[in-house]
Amino acid sequence: MKILVIGPSWVGDMMMSQSLYRTLRARFPQAVIDVMAPAWCRPLLARMPEVNEAIPMPLGHGALALGERRRLGRSLRDRHYDRAYVLPGSFKSALIPFFAGIPVRTGWRGEMRYGLLNDARTLDKQAWPLMVERYVALAYDKGVMQSAKDLPQPLLWPKLQVSADECVQMRKTFGLSDERRLIGFCPGAEFGPAKRWPHYHYAALAAELIDEGYQVVLFGSAKDHDAGNEILAALTTEQQAWCRNLAGETALEQAVVLIAACDAMVTNDSGLMHVAAALERPLVALYGPSSPDFTPPLSHKARVIRLITGYHKVRKGDAAEGYHQSLIDITPQRVLEELHPLLLEQEA
Repeated sequence: MKILVIGPSWVGDMMMSQSLYRTLRARFPQAVIDVMAPAWCRPLLARMPEVNEAIPMPLGHGALALGERRRLGRSLRDRHYDRAYVLPGSFKSALIPFFAGIPVRTGWRGEMRYGLLNDARTLDKQAWPLMVERYVALAYDKGVMQSAKDLPQPLLWPKLQVSADECVQMRKTFGLSDERRLIGFCPGAEFGPAKRWPHYHYAALAAELIDEGYQVVLFGSAKDHDAGNEILAALTTEQQAWCRNLAGETALEQAVVLIAACDAMVTNDSGLMHVAAALERPLVALYGPSSPDFTPPLSHKARVIRLITGYHKVRKGDAAEGYHQSLIDITPQRVLEELHPLLLEQEA
């Protein structure tokens, strides 16, 4: 069976989609799975052994580009796919499999996709509370799974492959000492500071960990670099020697390997949180207005801290510097209480 997946466009969603690929391969061991996704996804897809090929999606997130999607679809016809899975819920995301003439085109109904999807599922959000469950459900025939409770357990969570030799080499590439154990921080998040633990809390945690004998590495994109510098600036000169701000300084491929090299991670609700979970790194995930009820870190080594319940607007913080009060209220000491047992388990 040859399968084309139209993949998500966000890091976290892409990571959770691996559960679908793993489930498909478990059900159909001979299946060949190709994933069409933005080119930046390739470093993640390359670490998923279930994926045969990552096909670049050249169109931007908001572009309809009907003619280009028709051309792309028709260019895939000679691959003779048997089935397509469309993971985004948009109308335009279902166009390429339709133009490719793929016989069975599966996905949640989404926005007006009648005809584009000929195996459209109607989503009951109460029956499928987690995004990963919604992805995995598509691997089964329509009507077989009525709710998440019907899915075989345990779910096949995302799992990226990185070798120990790669970790050693990447630490050398970035000049990270092998004298101290490595703790990674992911202080950035989409939608700005409302989803971020305050930089001054990260700084206080970094100072404590460095004084305990660890070294700290800050991960993120270029837009997170200034936040990383704010963390550094709050440390003493001696502590700064053991804290590296690599936000914006690594390609995604390099960040994935370095995260795999970490003994533990402390992270906001972000795409890199899901990468760390898929690498089975012990992690403490910090949630404020966004909720772990829909997209939690999928790892038994993850500890989630959230002081509020329910849904809250994410795009605007309600306290100084745009931070959300519920994240301000998570103290560095509270994080240490979760982190220390995880580090002890790593030593065992």
